Amino acid sequence: MWQEMAKYGKKLVDHGLVESNFGNISVRIANKMIITRSGAALDEITENSVVEVPVEGTSELDLIASTETIVHRAIYRNTPALAILHAHCPYSVAQTLIADSDSIVPIDSEGMHFLHEIPIFKGMMGSAELAEGAAKALSDHRGAIAYSHGTFAVGKTLADAYVVTTQIEHSCRIKYLVDLAKK
Repeated sequence: MWQEMAKYGKKLVDHGLVESNFGNISVRIANKMIITRSGAALDEITENSVVEVPVEGTSELDLIASTETIVHRAIYRNTPALAILHAHCPYSVAQTLIADSDSIVPIDSEGMHFLHEIPIFKGMMGSAELAEGAAKALSDHRGAIAYSHGTFAVGKTLADAYVVTTQIEHSCRIKYLVDLAKK
């Protein structure tokens, strides 16, 4: 599974959706998840860059797992997701900082069709508040953005979550550019 995670980690970095040592990736397998380690370079994932931890409860490996492990657990407990990508997409983060509501409504045709709206939720990195906000937002949506932090996208596969991540960033970039042009 780490090879699949490596593939999408590299794509995230190569396409500017995250800086190498930020963001995280996980895949659920039964009652466990494989998640990137804290500080792992997403464009250089190896077998040693991931750990397996339980979805319920905690593990000694939580000490080296991503700081967002609590968020991934909450999402897996409250949604049918089997894969999660967390990226720090620049236009998505920027849109949370200038939004005047708790969601972003895409203005591009693909965003309107596939995303409808993109929830924004709050919480500090790795916090229970962030975990609760992400789980709530993703119970009704395939992607959401943590205020000032980044996107969380879910799917049955990493490919699904990657497409949602790119759709969110595309819609946020289009909205930003159109709003800028109107000024």
